[in-house]
Amino acid sequence: MPSSSKKPIVIVTRRLPDQIQARMMELFDTRLNESDTPLSQAELIEAVKSADVFVPTVTDSITREVIASAGDQLKLIASFGTGVDHIDLDAAKERGILVTNTPGVLTEDTADMAMALILAAPRRLVEGDRLARDGAWGGWAPTAMLGQRIWGKRLGIIGMGRIGQAVARRALGFGLSIHYHNRNRLYGEIEEELEATWWESLDQMLAHMDLITIHCPSTPATFHLLSARRLNLIRATSFIVNTSRGHAIDEAALAKLIEDGKIAGAGLDVYENEPAINPKLLKLDNVVLLPHMGSATIEGRLDMGEKVLINIQTWADGHMPPDRVIEIEK
Repeated sequence: MPSSSKKPIVIVTRRLPDQIQARMMELFDTRLNESDTPLSQAELIEAVKSADVFVPTVTDSITREVIASAGDQLKLIASFGTGVDHIDLDAAKERGILVTNTPGVLTEDTADMAMALILAAPRRLVEGDRLARDGAWGGWAPTAMLGQRIWGKRLGIIGMGRIGQAVARRALGFGLSIHYHNRNRLYGEIEEELEATWWESLDQMLAHMDLITIHCPSTPATFHLLSARRLNLIRATSFIVNTSRGHAIDEAALAKLIEDGKIAGAGLDVYENEPAINPKLLKLDNVVLLPHMGSATIEGRLDMGEKVLINIQTWADGHMPPDRVIEIEK
């Protein structure tokens, strides 16, 4: 907690919404990144040396080395984002540095984007847009731009947390049959509300779905959860959507299977080596590629910023911030 009435020095790594930055400048001694250029590892190390509060985003790698370089005055890392896998939590804990995030504000936005990709990939929306813009469209024809019907198909949701459930609610409105694989089965009343069928075996679910959407957390166990072996279980007429973490899919194997016609296509918002995208994916017309914009709404970014402000102000007032990340005892 701060030891005096002096405004804490808050260093922000990326440009935030104007309203959030203005409020931050009023409340704290704030140092902004007006250029919005991502900081290098060396610049991150330099920044933490003078910060009382450090505000990184999910693309900043806050490693043990960065945390070890922090001055003794650094007591709070108030991350602008939900995920915290970019922060070495063990190193922060050893230094007595609190870590907070911005949970619960991106659920609906991410679910909207997942649903958009569930529609866009099978119905070839991006291909159609390109055809119309390129002047190559010769008019309506009975067999032109045929996609796959959504209504009545089986949707397999991997990870039935808040976002997975939000996707299920939307998908019901499009006549999809809801299936899910989750580490723990949902309560019966939630399954009933979502008309959802639980599959204990992910392998079995993958082999029976028309559409698969990934909403699992970032953990060592979810790295390449959809491995080459599992991807080969998916039917040739099925589509995969990913708005969670790029490393949940073996991207090279996915590109090869789509290229070979063994998977019908995909809608991707996240990638294994962001911002780099597998060159094979870039060449495939039946893959919709987005630049990690699942949570990119004006309302969502403002909500995230408000949470960051509340976390910092609560800490500055001598209290524990509400969105602190609790380390699970090993």
